[in-house]
Amino acid sequence: MSAVEAKLAELGLTLPEVVPPLAAYQPAVRSGAYVYTAGQLPMVDGKLPVTGKVGAEVTPEEAKDLARTCALNALAAVKSVAGDLDRVARVVKVVGFVASAPDFTGQPAVLNGASELLGEVLGDKGVHARSAVGVAVLPLDAPVEVEIQVELAEA
Repeated sequence: MSAVEAKLAELGLTLPEVVPPLAAYQPAVRSGAYVYTAGQLPMVDGKLPVTGKVGAEVTPEEAKDLARTCALNALAAVKSVAGDLDRVARVVKVVGFVASAPDFTGQPAVLNGASELLGEVLGDKGVHARSAVGVAVLPLDAPVEVEIQVELAEA
């Protein structure tokens, strides 16, 4: 077990299986020292635990937990191409999308779920730049979607 996966276990989490693509793309691709993930939905065992707009059908607190799940799914996607999460030198960028009710403006707080998970699991390597974007709708009516870019250390 990698040190990163041991840290996940310490937090009571396990790395899930990679979420299969919903269309014509790969969950993650490597280019040089970087891994780019596709947008990761908060899928658990192949299903969305909740759907709808944040600030309407989904509370900001629920959405923050869903963003954590998205980040966990993104780490699984990174591992699928990097082979070992201990190779992550740093998370460079996180981009999060929040399906928002028209008057909802708390996207940054929702995306803290993903950012905080990455920090808890990776420590200083998890500190990153980030964008939090409100959108009208996401695939499958998901409340949140997260993608990450990581730099790998040499093998």
